[in-house]
Amino acid sequence: MGKIGDSFFFIGQGLFLTLGLLVGGLCIGLTLGTLLSLARRMNRASWWVDRWVSVLRGTPLILQLSFIYFAVPGMMGIKINVFAAGIFTFGCNSSAYIAEILKSGIEALPKGQFEAAKSLEIPFYFMWKDIILPQVFRQVLPSLMNETISLLKETALIGTIGGMDIMRMAQILGAEQFTYFLPLCLAGVYYYGLVFLFEKIGEKIEKKVSYATH
Repeated sequence: MGKIGDSFFFIGQGLFLTLGLLVGGLCIGLTLGTLLSLARRMNRASWWVDRWVSVLRGTPLILQLSFIYFAVPGMMGIKINVFAAGIFTFGCNSSAYIAEILKSGIEALPKGQFEAAKSLEIPFYFMWKDIILPQVFRQVLPSLMNETISLLKETALIGTIGGMDIMRMAQILGAEQFTYFLPLCLAGVYYYGLVFLFEKIGEKIEKKVSYATH
């Protein structure tokens, strides 16, 4: 039990990086994804938005991460640490999927919502902030929770550029012990526990939102 406990806590040192990448990436993804949806809805730079979404969804995430960490610094003459590269890459990648999720939510709203706001001369900012986006986010909440869980699992790719997350710590421990079975199982426990936690949080939020709208 002592060996298992020590291994569990050793791998747990990567938990902070994993959660940091998740929170940071999700904040960027939600912000940028919302802006992309608004730009697409207003037909402003919609062609560029479509290309952005298409490229990010059509190329492997590990390629995007490697490009940001290895290629961009050489091209621009700047230094990017592992954490910054991870947050930026995961956030941009997530924004493409969130933009598509919000697009479906916006299109599902009755057109009368927009026509009524226009006829009442409600300012653009307040129309989206107080009327449209709250309804959209309530509608697509389950999809956003799925994206959050997917992003959590995708953060394991940070180990490919040297990030000491849960998965990377498990690999290091496996190399030291010359066996990967236990370390990988323990890493799986961490990931499953986090996914389970986020699922429960999502269910509670959905229930509160559903209760508030009835």
